[in-house]
Amino acid sequence: MLRYVLTRFAIWIPSVLVVMLAVYALAFYGAGDPIKLIFLRAPGDVAYNPQRIEAIRESAGLNKPFIVQFGLYIWNLLHGQFGNSLTSGRSVWAMVSAAAPVSFQLALCSIILTAVVAIPLGMIAALNQNSRIDYAILGSALFLWAIPAYVAGPMLMVGLIVLLPGASVPYGWGGIFDVRILLPLLVLSFQPIALIVRQTRAAVIEVLSEDFVRTARAKGVPEIIVALRHILRPVLTPVVTQLGLIMITIVNGAIFVELVFGLPGLGRLTVQALINSDYPVILAITLIGSFLVMVSNLLVDVLYPLLDPRANDSRRSR
Repeated sequence: MLRYVLTRFAIWIPSVLVVMLAVYALAFYGAGDPIKLIFLRAPGDVAYNPQRIEAIRESAGLNKPFIVQFGLYIWNLLHGQFGNSLTSGRSVWAMVSAAAPVSFQLALCSIILTAVVAIPLGMIAALNQNSRIDYAILGSALFLWAIPAYVAGPMLMVGLIVLLPGASVPYGWGGIFDVRILLPLLVLSFQPIALIVRQTRAAVIEVLSEDFVRTARAKGVPEIIVALRHILRPVLTPVVTQLGLIMITIVNGAIFVELVFGLPGLGRLTVQALINSDYPVILAITLIGSFLVMVSNLLVDVLYPLLDPRANDSRRSR
């Protein structure tokens, strides 16, 4: 297992380097110049001082060729230095460390909510296949999947104010036990819930045709026992494989959710960095996002043999 994990890390490293190279190239050759943006937003004639602009660009190392800048960034990264923000001058690590806990707590709550809601709904839909309950659950899942976070967020905020005129706008962050987290958590979980409902339903329908399920039912085992003891575990195997896709969905949705609801997380920091063309911050968040997706996929590969021993046997035979 350790050898397998190390092999996955070895494959992941060049992939992340390619992603970071592409992001750095987009930032380098893009229209936004962070140094010019600083001066253009400053009051007075100082915004049009080309000598000072060039001096700051030289001190930040932005006057070097592209490949040299990227190589220096990777060298500093290997030494644990994420650099400083080009617009604020703050340490990128300090900025990311302050924003990451908010996003991680929101993502963890979203994963838990998705598992608690989606897996039972998917099983209920499959056990009542082609009934009104099945159509209602499946239709709701398709509806949730079709609504992007930047649409669902404002709609729920407006709906809350219309239905409850005395309610305060859920804007800001007060921790995972604050009532203001409910709406952003729902919006962030819409698409993951839709994905897992459909995946669970398909897996349960496939398992229902297995001999051990028919045997248990023929013996008169109660339906709830059949579902929990004989169906749930084999259903979890294909559901767990979707963890990587769920993490990608949550990372993408967090950008809009945090911006709409004023959450000081990595998503909001990403938007600010993109607006200011703040290369170091963009690259640091890209690295974190890639690492999260890689860890999710690695966790799936580790959990898969535990849920399905046949996968472990096939891996050993290779």
